[in-house]
Amino acid sequence: MSANTATEARRSPVPVFLYHSVSVDPPSWIAPFTVSPRTFAEHLGLIADSGLRVVPLRRLVAAQRGGAPLPDRSAVLTFDDGFADFSATVLPLLARWGLPATLYVTTGVLGGPAGGPFPPGSRMLSRAQLGEVDALGVEIGGHTLTHPQLDVLPADRVRDEVAGCGRHLEDVLGHPVDSFAYPHGYSSRAVRAQVREAGWASAAAVRDAFSSAGDDPLRFARLMVRADTDRDRFRQWTLGASAPVAPFPEGARTRGWRAYRRMRERLNVPYRALS
Repeated sequence: MSANTATEARRSPVPVFLYHSVSVDPPSWIAPFTVSPRTFAEHLGLIADSGLRVVPLRRLVAAQRGGAPLPDRSAVLTFDDGFADFSATVLPLLARWGLPATLYVTTGVLGGPAGGPFPPGSRMLSRAQLGEVDALGVEIGGHTLTHPQLDVLPADRVRDEVAGCGRHLEDVLGHPVDSFAYPHGYSSRAVRAQVREAGWASAAAVRDAFSSAGDDPLRFARLMVRADTDRDRFRQWTLGASAPVAPFPEGARTRGWRAYRRMRERLNVPYRALS
């Protein structure tokens, strides 16, 4: 393989799709980030029709770390937070299509949001349901204890959230976990250093971009599927179009947004992120 061909392969777009809830009646706070079961099933059909091959997340991470190359036109499915509809709705559809997926769990809401970061009425997986999902072969990853914006927290809080959720998951599942996702997609260089020190092998951002074999395994890009993501946009993503390809430098807008949120945190009027 020539140097140019190898470089092109490492820059080939890999859509890592990010879902939250898949439901017909989501609570209002998560509704903008929810798709219906019918829409989700249609997305799986579009993925199949496009010729994409859904691979386990570990295949992408291995390629990013210099391991075996990905199959041509690979894709990855990920789900954040740990909504109960993953067990009731998503799992049967994944099983029907024979597709792997990764579920990132906010451990402080296992069994319901009482006293946790999500509003009352949020329907979350129980510990027993999470164990069943794990036993069926879905990769379980960490998504912190309480779903904070990690890049505005002091270092000791970041450490508690990042390492604590891993210990919690290992207690629930009875085995190690090594995949992490940043709540809201927010991270910083200092946060990523803490994630590395805590022993996580990979960490999912958002960035609304394609990942690639050349992407950063501790900040790999995902495409967030929202309620208003129309069929044409999703189809374009399955064809490797309508989004940039990571890696790319953090932009001034992202840095400015972080500075704004940090300022609000210092003033004790934190920005309330939705997802």
